[in-house]
Amino acid sequence: MPVKTLTINGQLVSAREGETILEAARDAGIRIPTLCYLPGLSAHGGCRLCLVEISGSSRLQPACVTKVVEGMEVQTHTERLNAYRRMIVELLFAEGNHVCGVCVANGNCELQDLAAEVGMDHDRFEYLHPNRGLDASHDRFGIDHNRCVLCTRCVRVCDEVEGAHTWDVAGRGANSRVITDLNQPWGESATCTSCGKCFLACPTGAIFRQGSTVAETVRDRSKLEFLVRAREERQWHV
Repeated sequence: MPVKTLTINGQLVSAREGETILEAARDAGIRIPTLCYLPGLSAHGGCRLCLVEISGSSRLQPACVTKVVEGMEVQTHTERLNAYRRMIVELLFAEGNHVCGVCVANGNCELQDLAAEVGMDHDRFEYLHPNRGLDASHDRFGIDHNRCVLCTRCVRVCDEVEGAHTWDVAGRGANSRVITDLNQPWGESATCTSCGKCFLACPTGAIFRQGSTVAETVRDRSKLEFLVRAREERQWHV
């Protein structure tokens, strides 16, 4: 397989043809912040936290969907990028109800970790305080739409790994939300297998186990990694 050579933050990096900048950076031990990206799932490019600067282009490009090109020069942490990332995180906090102190995922939340990483010590935007509702009709899990960041990881893992496609996105703009089946209560879904993969994939406290209280959510994503690896390597292929 042809190899591409590029420069990331002044470091010479080799990547396989067809790889994305994000994959090449991670293989080289270079961190690029992400929220909607999850290894093993198709890239979504929705959160825009993985934006990078590429020499010769005035536009910022999402690293998770931008393929490497021979001789490409990439910057992953500049003053411009850091400002964009902080603004994105602040907007995510402002448009939802992310009160960490009373969240089931407090201390185990990717959005919370990102806020610390980008240096967010306050929010410059007015909080919208939406009332998006909560669905606790499922006997094992629940979803609080107020904490959902629309990363669609639940949608993709349900479709691409479990094969049920219970989850989808409905609405547009500020009215967008994830739904089960044809916008039925989760507990009435005819397609849900109760596998829990959506819970494991969720980066925030939006999808939670029934009975969980503050800071009790712990996700073992090694289970997802095992399933994805087994599928890719065709370990169960007959």
